Amino acid sequence: MTRTDPPVRTVRSADGTTIAYETSGEGPPIILVGGAFNDRTTARPLAAALAPHFTAYAYDRRGRGDSGDTAPYSADREIDDLAALIGAAGGSAYVYGLSSGAVLAARAAARGLAVTGLALFEPPFAVDGYAGSRPAIVAALAELIAADRRTEAVELFMTSAVGLPGEAVAGMRHDPSWPFLERMAHTLVYDTTITGDGALPRDELALITAPTLVVDSTGSPDLLRQATRRTAEAVPGARRLSMAGGYHEVPPADLAVELRRFLLG
Repeated sequence: MTRTDPPVRTVRSADGTTIAYETSGEGPPIILVGGAFNDRTTARPLAAALAPHFTAYAYDRRGRGDSGDTAPYSADREIDDLAALIGAAGGSAYVYGLSSGAVLAARAAARGLAVTGLALFEPPFAVDGYAGSRPAIVAALAELIAADRRTEAVELFMTSAVGLPGEAVAGMRHDPSWPFLERMAHTLVYDTTITGDGALPRDELALITAPTLVVDSTGSPDLLRQATRRTAEAVPGARRLSMAGGYHEVPPADLAVELRRFLLG
């Protein structure tokens, strides 16, 4: 049987940028905000797992996939993109964010977007000595991208922002997914701009009023798990949940169960 991908729809953001998205399932809308190296296709497994209970919106963040891009980049423009998607979803929606996408989702909720409920997976804030994506990385990545040195940009992000050993990243260059990573390399500037110096924005997180679930994987490094705990402590009334999983991921089917349980009751 041939699998048919969902049709691509578009919405226009406040600055005129076209944002591409696809939907699946039936029920209240939930918008899936990907992190680094994510586009709408990487969100499909979770969207499929959520489909029995939600209408899942998987989208290409600006500069990715079929979405447009408008210079100069700013995190505020990405929040406007999310606002446009919420409008397309009917004016309010649940929002799930992964990694830098969790930071984006949290900032959008703090700004007062119509977020019915919020779920954040391992936002990479800098706590307990974790350096996070330091501002210098943004400039270095931008310089590499301007010179079309995408391989080096991916390697820099993986080693300096993610914290992977250089030999591990060198081995990844032989993986079939590496060309996809290189195609996404220019958006690493966007992800590191969103996370900034990585400091936990306690005052901003304190403005979130939506019911919030903050999730981490038992297979992730302690620094990411501590960042999850600190985030949950900073958001009023938030609940923290640790799930069995791998490095910076948990099985989509398991995650969907917990999202349904928390968001829909």
